[in-house]
Amino acid sequence: MARAQGARAQMALAFETVYGTPPAGGFTKMPFASTTLGAEQPLLNSELLGYGRDPLAPIKDAVTADGDVVVPLDAEAFGFWLKAAFGAPTTTGTGPWTHAFQSGSWTLPSLSIETGMPEVPRYAMYSGCVLDQLSWQMQRSGLLTATVRLVAQGETVGTASSAGALADIALKRFGHFNGQVTRNGSALGNVVSADITYANNLDRIETIRSDGRIDGADPSIAALTGSIEGRFADQTLVTQAINGEACELEFGYNLPSGESFIFTVHAVYLPRPRIEISGPQGVQATFDWQAARDSIVGRMCTAALINDVETY
Repeated sequence: MARAQGARAQMALAFETVYGTPPAGGFTKMPFASTTLGAEQPLLNSELLGYGRDPLAPIKDAVTADGDVVVPLDAEAFGFWLKAAFGAPTTTGTGPWTHAFQSGSWTLPSLSIETGMPEVPRYAMYSGCVLDQLSWQMQRSGLLTATVRLVAQGETVGTASSAGALADIALKRFGHFNGQVTRNGSALGNVVSADITYANNLDRIETIRSDGRIDGADPSIAALTGSIEGRFADQTLVTQAINGEACELEFGYNLPSGESFIFTVHAVYLPRPRIEISGPQGVQATFDWQAARDSIVGRMCTAALINDVETY
């Protein structure tokens, strides 16, 4: 008997035209490291009395479908997740193309995602997936991945794939050593690590339905937060925090072949940190920043992806 193995698992993704309805084709094979995407339906214990000490049969509760997908930051596939987070980009160029994703959109696209375990076989189609949160960490070494948190409408399980023929993408992965952080256009030195989290703060539309599924997931006020940990070498960030001023932070990755991903946060506010001397080693400070809408640019952030993909 064949047993499920993660090494043989696969994932396919396509954007929906109608929320909750998987498209007939157009799926793309997606790279991923792990996923917790799934549907669950808890049971409610019976509260009825008069039938002795043994309980009556439980009742099914509403269906919840959501989970995380850990994906690599790469030059092509990551654009699908950026589109899910911000909406369709503005694309310019004639190859390579520059895709500019901007925050602030009132409507977000929905996706259908199929995960497959061919040896069982088990193919689960998650329809009505909307991106709730996108986060990643910058550091000196290690594998560079992002975590995508999704809210789905439901799950349909079968023994054969419903995605059809899958389009392949060229995997050109960014590494931590390709990264850099700038502040107001100048390199920000002494940075040990940085965390970035963008959240759409989805509001589940939990209407009464016979199938127990949600009617949708609408974005509310977005949030962009993170932290910067660095060696304490000067007063630049502390002075900004004390003065209550905003700066522009840019988190970027560049490949020698020309592909790049630049995430620009236009208005970053810093709290005043506690500067501790914990021993003879270097002194480090952590700034837990948060972003807001920049009045000049008119948005909170811009994600620019340069690659050989003509359209998303």
